[in-house]
Amino acid sequence: MFTKKQRNSQILTLGKSQFTKSVFLKDLKFKIVLVGSGSTRCSGRVEVQHDGVWGTVCDDNWDLNDAKVVCRQLSCGMASQAPGSAHFGQGSNPIWLDEVACSGSEISLTQCGHRGYGKHDCSHSEDAGVICSDPIRLVGSGSTRCSGRVEVQHNGVWGTVCDDGWDLNDANAVCRQLSCGTGLHAPGSAHFGQGSDPIWLDDVACSGSESSLTHCGHSGYGKHNCNHGEDAGVICLGELLYHFLLVGSGSTRCSGRVEVLHDGVWGTVCHDKWDLNDAKVVCRQLSCGTALHAPKSALFGQGSDKIWLDDVECSGSESSLIQCGHNGYGKHNCNHGEDSGVICSG
Repeated sequence: MFTKKQRNSQILTLGKSQFTKSVFLKDLKFKIVLVGSGSTRCSGRVEVQHDGVWGTVCDDNWDLNDAKVVCRQLSCGMASQAPGSAHFGQGSNPIWLDEVACSGSEISLTQCGHRGYGKHDCSHSEDAGVICSDPIRLVGSGSTRCSGRVEVQHNGVWGTVCDDGWDLNDANAVCRQLSCGTGLHAPGSAHFGQGSDPIWLDDVACSGSESSLTHCGHSGYGKHNCNHGEDAGVICLGELLYHFLLVGSGSTRCSGRVEVLHDGVWGTVCHDKWDLNDAKVVCRQLSCGTALHAPKSALFGQGSDKIWLDDVECSGSESSLIQCGHNGYGKHNCNHGEDSGVICSG
């Protein structure tokens, strides 16, 4: 029977675990989340998905190298802390990983050494967490993951950003930081409602190329001449991404039957006039590289919901399928045997 210290030594010699080549790198982002009391997109209790079930990570051997991998995987900048002892509250699902041993250079936590899924000697009081260097969130009335009032965390406290000098360059930095594509709009005047916490930033001046809002010039934390009626917001192009997905038999995140969201209902796209130009737009929109094929005739299986689009005609340069010509939502002469798909390079 090994002690934990002996097991740690063994695990450290394992190096990277087997990584399935069919899993696209972008898929990795959707197999890990940060949750729990006080959590944000870039700080919280680490939970991973295994066999379709979410579960926690034990804090045995948990350190900054492990946190670095999580922060990188979630596009959250560098790791600043690797708290254990259920710092963000205890989970209630399975404990999936224990004795995680990352070098810090891996692109996914699943590439790090560990005891094996479900093998542990822990309780949820040992749940591991991370705090990354880029704590930023979008909140407020009508907000989504890629649109809302901009709030940043400073000294553990959330606060807003004043709209003085706020423009599309600033929005671009925020959208890039949140993996939400480029900025579409940079609304001010508390467009997404007024915050109630401190106003942390004013006179933000980004060039638009920064990877984080904190890399932009500003007046200094807490230095401002504003009120919450001037809270800044963003609307990112990446918001459109979450209205599209690829599904069906044999599909992956970067290949499958094309489905779009309209009026809260998912539906398919008819294959009339469907070609590689249309597929190019879908692949670009989903950050899936270039289009390889534009399959027709329900190659990925037939949908069962609405048929939303027909006679789609893209030039191939559009940033979203909804920018392409089509007959109008719900106007078609098709059946689900004509559902369109895409296969992207990933």
